[in-house]
Formats: sequence, C-alpha cells, structure tokens
Amino acid sequence: MEYWPLRASASDYRLSVEQTASLLSRVGERHGKMLAADLLKLVSAQVPLAQCTIFAYSANRNPQIISFADFARMIELPKISSNYADRFYSLDGNQQAMAARLPASTGERILVQRQFAEDIAHRDYRRICYELPQISERVALLTHCDADRWLSVNFYRGREHGHFSRSEIDCIETAAPLIMQIVRLHYRAYLEANEMPALLSHRVSQLCPQLTRRDQELLQLMLAGCEIDAIGVEMGIQLSSAATYIKRLYRKLGISSQRELLALATQPRWSANLH
Repeated sequence: MEYWPLRASASDYRLSVEQTASLLSRVGERHGKMLAADLLKLVSAQVPLAQCTIFAYSANRNPQIISFADFARMIELPKISSNYADRFYSLDGNQQAMAARLPASTGERILVQRQFAEDIAHRDYRRICYELPQISERVALLTHCDADRWLSVNFYRGREHGHFSRSEIDCIETAAPLIMQIVRLHYRAYLEANEMPALLSHRVSQLCPQLTRRDQELLQLMLAGCEIDAIGVEMGIQLSSAATYIKRLYRKLGISSQRELLALATQPRWSANLH
C-alpha cells in the first residue's frame, strides 16, 4: 500500500458546468445518501468502478459512515461498511496516510492512498471487504477538514477491470479537488444539522465505552428526536427490530426511558465523573 500528496495531473479529463452544478446541488444533509452514488457515477464515466464509500474519522472514535453506493454488485454493502467501521478501520492503509507528517510545502490538503487486496494481511478484513465483493483494489482521497477530523472518499475497483492504470488514477486526481470540496461542504451541513445530537451521543458513549458503532448510530437518532419508524428507516431495519435495539440500548445504559436518556446525556460533566 502507498500514499502521496495530490499530484499535478496530466489528465485532460474535465468536468462540465452541468456536472459541477449537479454535484453542488447535492450539498446538504438530506442528500447525503445520494452523495456516494453521484460521485460513483461521475468518476465511472471515465474510470470503471464497483463501489464508493465516504467516511468521517474523528480521534478515538469509530468512523462515521457518511454515504455508500455500488453498481448493483452486492446488496451487502451496508453490512460491509458497518464491519469496516466496527472492526477493521484501524487496519486500513488510510490510517497510515492520516498519521503521516507531510512537509508544509505540499500545499494541497488532499492525500491519495492506494491499497491492493493482497496488501491486507488480516484475513477477515481482506475476505469481507475485498474478496467477497470481488474488489481488486481501492484508491482513497483523504482530506484533513479540521483539528481532529478527516474525510475519506474511497473508490473500489472490481476484479473484472484489473488494477487502476496510471492514467485512470490521473483522472481521479484531476477530479479530486472538486470531489473533496463537495464532501467538505456536505459534511459541514451534516454537522450543523446534527451537532447537538452528535455531541450528546458522544458524551453518553464516553460514559458507556462498550457501545458499538450501531449503538452509537441508534443513540444519535434517538437524541435527535426520531420516532421508532424513522429509526427503522434510517438504520435499514424492521420496526420490530428497532424496538428491540432500543430496549437493548437502554439495558446497556442502565436506564428505561427516553426521559432518562436525555437526563443522562445532559447531566453536568462533574456529575458524570462521579459514576
């Protein structure tokens, strides 16, 4: 696996005004689920791809799944993304790239990271995220969006298309500044809409470190005031399963109601430290 600062591209690939306007129109929380699909469609017009995922990384937390899409390759992509966020992200080559200390002279705040399936020593990570969906490699775009957060846009290559050529990577790098700016704008809109639920969710997670990424997702939806049917839709589960998840979360937190959850999330920090 390897990584490098975004290079000056030799590609003559250009985005049309219509393509750029379409991407800009997607900025905003409600379009988040379509963002990866739009980027996959955009880049695949020049470079054959199988999947696209977008993650946000914060210090000492599992990554957030911002958006994902594929070309009808596997209906299991949500599960694969969850497995990555819960179990495998610390093994990813993206972590090495984000930890690197690049010279100040590199200027552009975008990194490119390339990872082949055979680079991955961990058997389950390689099998679940690359071998089962028949992925040969991935090229990731990474940007440091604030003090402790990174965003990554990951483009996955199907085995049937072989490995990326240099000219294909040039195409991706040519589009990278616009792609990452769109993702930054979307993520800021997402944070504005979710800042308080995210903050409260983080506080509760600190009190209960054994919560899984799925628990944290449910917690944030509940703290955002979502009803059980909306929770089911957002998490992609049945209504009955959503009710079971909520009861299980309450047990983990030692509470029994939404009111007690809000009290736990908003208690003063000094009070929380007494428990």
